[in-house]
Amino acid sequence: MLLAAIVTAATILAVITFRTTFKLDALRASATFEVTLGLADEKVDRVDRAIVESDDAVLQLGEPSHADDIPRRWRSLGARQTPTIAQVLVLDGSPAREIVAFASRVPGPADEALRAMLLRRVLPDLEVATLPLAQIKHLHKAYDGVFMLVTYWRAIESFPDGRQAERLVIVRHDLDAIARELLPQVVPEPGSPGQTSHVNVVDDEGKLVFGGPLNKSDLLVAVRFPTTLYAWRLQVAPASGDELTVQARRRRLGEMALLALSCLVILTGLVVILLANAQERKLHRLRADFVANVSHELKTPLALVRMFGELLMTGRVASEDKRAQYLQIIVHESDRLTSLIENVLDFARVERGKVAYDLAPGDLSLVVGRAVEACRYRAETEGMRVEVDVPDELPEVVMDERAIQLLVINLVENALKYAPGTDVVQVVISPPHTVKGEEAVTIAVIDRGPGIPAEDRERIFERFYRGRSARAGTVRGSGIGLALVAHIVGAHGGEVTVRDGEGGKGSSFVVTLPVHGPKKRRLGG
Repeated sequence: MLLAAIVTAATILAVITFRTTFKLDALRASATFEVTLGLADEKVDRVDRAIVESDDAVLQLGEPSHADDIPRRWRSLGARQTPTIAQVLVLDGSPAREIVAFASRVPGPADEALRAMLLRRVLPDLEVATLPLAQIKHLHKAYDGVFMLVTYWRAIESFPDGRQAERLVIVRHDLDAIARELLPQVVPEPGSPGQTSHVNVVDDEGKLVFGGPLNKSDLLVAVRFPTTLYAWRLQVAPASGDELTVQARRRRLGEMALLALSCLVILTGLVVILLANAQERKLHRLRADFVANVSHELKTPLALVRMFGELLMTGRVASEDKRAQYLQIIVHESDRLTSLIENVLDFARVERGKVAYDLAPGDLSLVVGRAVEACRYRAETEGMRVEVDVPDELPEVVMDERAIQLLVINLVENALKYAPGTDVVQVVISPPHTVKGEEAVTIAVIDRGPGIPAEDRERIFERFYRGRSARAGTVRGSGIGLALVAHIVGAHGGEVTVRDGEGGKGSSFVVTLPVHGPKKRRLGG
């Protein structure tokens, strides 16, 4: 339940953080877009308003009902009120649309071509039939790749005799003048001081009309001119738009990275908890096996001691030889029981880190001999014998005699227990020789049993570990004997290895001990 709660909390945290991050980015982008859109609308309105004001000024020249006189009156205004208007043309209301009046700001040879273009190309595109009187309308279109902006409206001309006639007034705006007079007011020069945005004007195909190119940005806003230059769009991008986009992306990546790191930490914690739980369960199982095995190990010598003690107590002994034999069995089983108890106590001290060794020079052959004698009775009952091979001259070895005796007992009993069918277990002490630059002796315990598989050799010195063949068999064991051996050897500055026995049969446990003890005197493992 705890793991499920942690996973659920981590998932909820990830979802909320993810949604919040993108929601904040969306809000920031929306706010920036609204500001940029307002700026773009304000700029196109200024241009549109300036053009419409020029149109209104020309429209008022024909009031009341003097449309034919508009070109003449407009010429007198000059560039003062209508800076963007280039020509004014008045046509009659007949189907032929004859020219009634015409005026140009700068008369010249090009006027005739312009009049012809207005009549042949532009006039058919004007929506005159449905246009109410005095209502201004605009046409913004490209002819042969060149844009043209015209304003037109229907008007009434009154004559002195009372007659009235319909007129069509066409005003052509000079786009160069618009680009020169109006657009610079809303499209600042690139790099201008205090510039807060980048602006340009493009046509429907995206071709640049005025201003410089803009970087493709998520915050780019394009607004079409509403009534006049409607074939063009004004584009606005905040001067800091790219920086804002980069900052938002970095912030989003940073938050995602923190979220991923948090999830990784949570997952790592879960894995650690699961592994620790699995390890704890494994140790619990090993301890339970250890208790069961030790109980069995203790039960056997206790049963023998009790059985032969009861025989002696009841006096049911056939002869003094039998009596002596029974007493010898009781002594040997008591020694075996003592050895088992010492194993457990020493292992408990190792686990608590309180084990201590009294290192002093001593006779290794005597210590090994006492250990072998402690195991000889069990070997005989198993139909086996233990042979000891000691060199003639052996120097004193710095050691803890009780610990070394316990070491040899564990190795010999291990061979007796797990090498069934072998006739002899050899304990061989080598003459002194040099190992890693210092004088050392070795104790080898050799059996002729089935041997130890290669995959078990690296782990048999671990606490509670028993090899695959040992677990599969019926022989009980505590799993601490070889762990104690490795600890004792390490405390003496030596090493223990296991290899194949003679001729590739059985096993050989080899303990190497420095003659002069460890380089740094150690009282514990």
